[in-house]
Amino acid sequence: MYKITESYVDYDGNERKEDFYFNFTEAELAKMELSVTGGLTTIIQRAIDAKDVPSLIKIFEDLISKSYGQKSLDGRRFVKSPEILEEFKQTEAYSQIYMRMATDEKAAAEFVNNVMPKKTLNAATSHEKAKVLPMNN
Repeated sequence: MYKITESYVDYDGNERKEDFYFNFTEAELAKMELSVTGGLTTIIQRAIDAKDVPSLIKIFEDLISKSYGQKSLDGRRFVKSPEILEEFKQTEAYSQIYMRMATDEKAAAEFVNNVMPKKTLNAATSHEKAKVLPMNN
């Protein structure tokens, strides 16, 4: 699970500081990987190699959207729903987080490396961590 603490000004002019959570389970990653011919990782690598910024932006928006949720108070569940996602997307915090990921390769790589389940990430690090997405080239 990845937590981003974001400071932003809401639409009433109030300064806010909130925690936002992003997470993928192993099952969610497997489903995403198997839902695309050649696998999601291959699609991402092709977009990186081709310097296909529009495709990378779309992929990254999907990663943010599919990983965002809210932790239950007892910590047992990580709740994702279209309503929860839409509520998040209507905040200035979403805009700030999205723009940071879209323009800062280091922030994008940090997000990808931290949103993955630790078990999956540990297996991947024996090969290599997620590559930096060149989104501002």
